[in-house]
Amino acid sequence: MTKTREDVLRLIDEAGVRYIRLCFTDILGHIKGMNITRPEIEQVLDEGQGFDGSSIEGFARIDESDLMAMPDPLTFRIIPWEISGEKIAMMFCDIQNPDGTPYEGDPRWVLKRTLKKVEDSGWTCNVGPEIEYFYFGNDQETSVLDKAGYFDYGTMDTGVRLRKKTVAALEMMDIPVECSHHEVAPSQHEIDLKYQEALVMADFAQVYRFIVKEVAMENELYATFMPKPMFAENGSGMHCHMSLFDGDKNLFFDPKGQYNLSAMAKQFIAGILAHVKEFTLITNQWVNSYKRLVPGYEAPVYVSWGRRNRSSLVRVPAYRQGKEKATRVELRSPDPAANPYLAFACMLAAGFAGIENKYRLTDPIETNIFTMTDEEKEKLDIRHLPNSLENAIRAASKSDLVRETLGEHVFKKLIANKWIEWDDYRAHVSQYEIDKYLSWL
Repeated sequence: MTKTREDVLRLIDEAGVRYIRLCFTDILGHIKGMNITRPEIEQVLDEGQGFDGSSIEGFARIDESDLMAMPDPLTFRIIPWEISGEKIAMMFCDIQNPDGTPYEGDPRWVLKRTLKKVEDSGWTCNVGPEIEYFYFGNDQETSVLDKAGYFDYGTMDTGVRLRKKTVAALEMMDIPVECSHHEVAPSQHEIDLKYQEALVMADFAQVYRFIVKEVAMENELYATFMPKPMFAENGSGMHCHMSLFDGDKNLFFDPKGQYNLSAMAKQFIAGILAHVKEFTLITNQWVNSYKRLVPGYEAPVYVSWGRRNRSSLVRVPAYRQGKEKATRVELRSPDPAANPYLAFACMLAAGFAGIENKYRLTDPIETNIFTMTDEEKEKLDIRHLPNSLENAIRAASKSDLVRETLGEHVFKKLIANKWIEWDDYRAHVSQYEIDKYLSWL
């Protein structure tokens, strides 16, 4: 629903909201922000709220730290429970320099800048992520709430009740939910948000993660979007469905095209496949992300595409008669701990590069790649995704597409941050090493 400045003020007063959270996102995807009171909101909506950006990850240096958070009225939502007896609302902000120009370190601006290229062509880009997560007893150990599996359902199950409460909270905030279910691993769940334009969905993804965690905490439990919290169990993914539209027309559908895909859709897929190794650092940004991207646990490892093949990196769900608008491309490698603004920007930039440069799409692979021999994979020229954070950093560091998409500021800050994370991990002595080596070396 479109909201104006006046709508925001009316909704605040009708609901008796006392505090409004002004939210924005750092380069790692964490929500940051500040609370303002009702008397301040009118001026802030007009002029923005100043803050010191020098302590925000990936933001300004100390000598250029003054920034402005400009609320976007379209993102105004009332949090559906009271906090300390007070009603609270939230809005996402665009970060600006003191002169009113967009701040280049703002991830939301990175996505908006990328989407402008698509919009200049007269198109809109829709995204639908499947965001998975785990419930645990606390944040110190992986104590599961159930031993259920894929699509299992139990009315008395704690996780199911939490998931229902979360869906209800999202819907109360006007965030449409398509479906929800138990995932493959014990205590693992998924709530699918209804397809939206890319910027709207990135905002929704941030609210989703916030609400999932808040509902769990309210019930004295812990929810995590860690990609691989448990050994020998499936990790959590964020499969992303994407399509381009011209008005109501799905540009990825062609009734006469091979696989019912348009030439544009094939070029988009080819762009994803050509650049995915370069932007894997963005869609899978943590050391732990690469514990999920291993063979045997449904997560994609190999650069390929298929229609029904769930071992492929990119999948095109089967076309159903009368559902032309649902034709889409599914990228299966991203995980739910990614920064959605940067992840969506890089995925779309890669697909758009395929369209602009008319990349050629190879034939689909419909057999299980995990069961192929090395010789068979080599014959089909099937490449690997980066298998560690280090290799992902090296691939991204050389990528003109990632550098151009993120912008010089975010690109350099993110690469520097990830090298620090890798060095910390590389120097760490794990319990695995103690158990394996201490007694016999």
